[in-house]
Order: sequence, then C-alpha cells, then structure tokens
Amino acid sequence: LRSNICDMLSAASRIVSCRGATVSRVRHSVKSRRFNSSIKKKTAPPRTSNDDNRISPWYPIVGGLVITVAGGIKYCHDLFGGMEGLERAAAFYSLAIPRYVQYRFHMVKESPDEVWDSLHTETSQDALNIMLQLKGFYIKSGQICASNLGNAFPDIWIDTLSVLQDQVPAKDFSVVKEIIESEYGKPLEEVFATFDEEVIGAASIGQVHRATLVDGTPVVVKVMYPEVEGLFRGDVRTIKLFAQLAQPVHVPALEEIEKQFMTEFDYFKESKQLAQVRENLMKAGMTGEDSSDGTKLCAIPKPYLDLCTKRVLVMEELKGDKLAVGLRKDVQGHAARAGQTPEEFLAERKALDEEAEAQGMSVQGPTAQEFEVYRSILNRQRQLENAGVLIYNTTFGWLPGKKKKQYKGKDTLPINQAKLVDDLIYVHGHEVLVDGYFNGDPHPGNILLLGVEEGNPRLGLIDYGQVKQLSKKTRLLLCKLIIALDDDNRDEIVSLMKQLGYKSRDMNEDNIYLYAKVGYDEDNHELTGGKHIQIFMEDLQSKDPIIELPRELLMVSRASTMLRGLAHYLHQSRSVAKIWRPIAEQVLKEEGDPIGTGKNSARKTPKATIEAQAA
Repeated sequence: LRSNICDMLSAASRIVSCRGATVSRVRHSVKSRRFNSSIKKKTAPPRTSNDDNRISPWYPIVGGLVITVAGGIKYCHDLFGGMEGLERAAAFYSLAIPRYVQYRFHMVKESPDEVWDSLHTETSQDALNIMLQLKGFYIKSGQICASNLGNAFPDIWIDTLSVLQDQVPAKDFSVVKEIIESEYGKPLEEVFATFDEEVIGAASIGQVHRATLVDGTPVVVKVMYPEVEGLFRGDVRTIKLFAQLAQPVHVPALEEIEKQFMTEFDYFKESKQLAQVRENLMKAGMTGEDSSDGTKLCAIPKPYLDLCTKRVLVMEELKGDKLAVGLRKDVQGHAARAGQTPEEFLAERKALDEEAEAQGMSVQGPTAQEFEVYRSILNRQRQLENAGVLIYNTTFGWLPGKKKKQYKGKDTLPINQAKLVDDLIYVHGHEVLVDGYFNGDPHPGNILLLGVEEGNPRLGLIDYGQVKQLSKKTRLLLCKLIIALDDDNRDEIVSLMKQLGYKSRDMNEDNIYLYAKVGYDEDNHELTGGKHIQIFMEDLQSKDPIIELPRELLMVSRASTMLRGLAHYLHQSRSVAKIWRPIAEQVLKEEGDPIGTGKNSARKTPKATIEAQAA
C-alpha cells in the first residue's frame, strides 16, 4: 500500500512539473481539433514561449486530490492496523451499521415481542459468525455480551454467544509448539516432560494446554497467539469509532478498556499480577495452598515465574469445570428432579420471568440459607437411596443376570448459586477496597467451579491480564461512596462523585446520583424507570452530557456490572454496595478515616420480588 501511495505521489509530481513538448503537443492537439470543428476557419495565432511554460489550473487540483486521497488511505491504514485491519473493520461495519439502524427503527416503532425475538435470533447468530471469523477483540466483546454486562443483553444473545465463554476455536498444535520453542530457545521436550496436544481452553488472545514439568509437577500452559496485539489495537479503534457516532456515552469506558487491554499482551507481567493477587488473598485467608477443605472462598493458581515469558504462562492447574459448563450440568440436575428436559425446565423459568416482568416485578431465587436447607434434604435422600443400592448390590446384585446399581455421588446435589454469587462479589470487594489491586475482567469464562464431585462447590479464579491498581486516596473515597450508596444518602453520593472527578455540563445532581447507583451498586426497574440500560444511559447523557468520568473507577464499574450481570442471569440480583459495605467500614476504621455517612431514614423501599423456591 505504501508503495502504491508513493507511486501516486510521484505521478502527481510529474503531472504538476510537466513542461515543454508534452504540454505543447497536448495543447496543439486540442487547438487543432477546435480549429477543424469551427465553421469559420481561422489561422491559429503564433505560439509564444509563455504558452509553452504556462501550467493548466487543473493540474494542481488533480495533484491535490491525489495527495488528499493518498493521505486518507494512509490514515485509515495506520488507524486500523494495515490492510488486514481495514478488511476486519469493513467486516464489522457491514454488520454493525445496518443492524444498529434496524434496532433503532424497531425501538421507535415499538415493535411487538415476536419481531424482537426474530431480530435477536438472526442478529446474534450473524454476530457470532463474524466474531468466530475475526477472533481477537471481537471474541472478547462476545464474552462480555455472554456475561450479560449491565443486564443489557436479551437471553437470546446470551445463549447464542455463551459458546465464546468456553468453546472458542483453537489453533493447530504446530503453531503452539513453534511459539514455545521460540520463547525458550530450546526444544519443547527439554522444558516439559509431557505436553498434551489437546486444547483444554481457548480465548481471544491464546489457548491453554496441560503439561508436566521435568520434576513431574502437573501444570497448565497458556500460549499467546503471535498476531493478536496488532489486531486488538485496530479492533478496539474500530469499535470506538462506531461508538463515537452511535453510542458516545460508552466512549470513555472504551478508552479505559483499550488502555487495560494493552496490558494483556505480556504474559510475564500477567504472571506477576497473578502472583500478587494470590498473595493478597492468601493474607486475607480467602485462598491458600490447598483450598479443597472448604475453609477458603476461592482458589487462585500458582504461577511458575521462572518459566513465564512474554508469550508463555505456566501455572498450577485447578481441577474443575468452567462456570458455564458447571451451570449447564446444574440445570440438567434441576430438570431431572422436576421430571423435565433441560429445555422444558428453562422454558418454564422463562415464562415465570415474563409473567413477573409484566407485573413490574422480578424473580428472585432462593437465599444461600434456603439453598443449604434444600441441599441438605437432597443429600439425606441421596444417602438413603445409596443405602438401598448397597443392600441390593450385596444381595440380589450377585445373582446371575442381575446388574449392580450405581451409587449417587455428591456431584448430583444442586449448586448453591446464591452463595456462589455472594462469594464472588465479596472476594472482588476485598480486591478493590482493601488491596486496591483487582481483576477488571471477571466474566464467567474466567471463573471455574471446583469441588463439585466432593460436594463442596467453590470458586476458581483465573486470568489476571487486566489488573487495575487504585491509589490510596481513590480507594478510601470509594469506601465512603460504597457506604453512602448502601445508605442511599443522595447528598453524600453526589459530593463523593464530585471528589472522585465526575464532571458534566450542568452537574445535574439527579444524574450524578443515578450514574453512581447504576455504575457501582445496582440496576433495576425502579432505578431505570423500566428502560433498557442502554436507553437509560443515553437519556442521562442527553439531559446532562458527561465531560469526564472518574477514570480510576471505570474498571471498578465494569467489574461491578459484570458481577451483577451473572447475578441477574442466576436470578440472584444483588446490591454490590450492601455486600461491600462491611469491607469498606473495616478499611476506613483501620485507616482512622471517619465514615461520615449515616443511615438515611428516607431510604427507598426495595422493589417487589417473587420468591422462586428451589424445590
């Protein structure tokens, strides 16, 4: 492309500097044709030397246009990352622009549900195909959608794109082997005693394999694809340009996300971040060298720093399923106990959701305590059934023609989804408020479900490529904001948001309050007035355009909305401020910083809910 541009510039230069015989011949030819076509013949006046040297006014114009076009091509070339980036941008825009227009049209028209369902189904499948084709940041965007960020995506989109959480296509093993040997400067066999060619997980920038170190230690190895960094930069710019035109309210967040994503392209740095977060949570007693005894809230893998490089990360393997897989198995168990297929069970749940929404309510699942009671009842039933199986197998099971029955394992017990959500939000609250060092990308693809077979489900947290660090000043102000949000203390919320750096055209206090509630605490119909979160944010922006957001807290808001998105999906909607409040109070107490907020007697009444029982 650069060569072609140079050729065009050179041609333009030659045109502009053209002199002498060539110009003379062209001008003479034109005048001859004009003379011959004239009715009244005239003798051409003699040419002078000035005629030969005079430049047509069209030549500089043509040259300027050529230079302008060439400059525009070069700008786009640099902006999107070369010809491949331009092709990727074109593929994205070919889907995004017409679909965006369609969605806006149906919003204005207020189309019925069946039209929306059809549009969601068609568009989400087209989007999935584009994401799988382009990979890179588009896979990451699909994972964000599948995690129901901000409770913004319809179930059809979530279901369609959920494959991106744990089923991203992987590259051939020969590519992986070449990268590893290039990073270590030695054959693969000299670094690992065994290396499984089968992929156990693939994501937007790399894939993971099982291996064994030369001393026999089992590990997993994450390998980065060679081309992803350049593609990611162009992809983020493409989506940012689209947002600037169609959804400007999201631009500040995209700029911060772009900044954070750039830290993902160094696995050695990620390994040190992983080690730091692990050490922080070990000090807090939330994880440990062995978290299988049920006394720890989560497990975080140990990285082997001496084997980590820019494109290879070696760490301890956590035995368990991706959260999406574990939840699918859990649905199958619930459906079997209800005498239904998983499809029938989910359809019934969807009907309950729609009925509640029509009444202006929401379905709220059982509490952690209710789940434990239910699990205890089912466990007693399991033990009694297993006692019967034991009697049968030791008596009739030995007879000819009889088959021994299978025992029911603890993995048949339902997952305490309420405790899972509470633990997940609490752990991240400690990372944010106590350590000021947290994972800004806690989507379900980065969460494992461990200990299910032992009947002790717990969290496994992986992928610390997007770690954000907060200053002490910001962290303490955020602690105060969390308490004010839980108190629903509007004046204190507005004051703290201003101190944290929120700026808008009119500094409308209602807008500031709503932005803080939705950004850091909770989102529900009561707050949004029943509007979709995208429309709600656009309305806030139109009433009082945001000039500057608290940049340090953009990733906190992103983490909070991701965690709430998972909670909404599991019918376990939460107020993040309520769960984080005890942590915030303890931090301020230890720092000797006054809390400065009190319980607001005018606190709003909680929204109406429908208690959905597990049985």
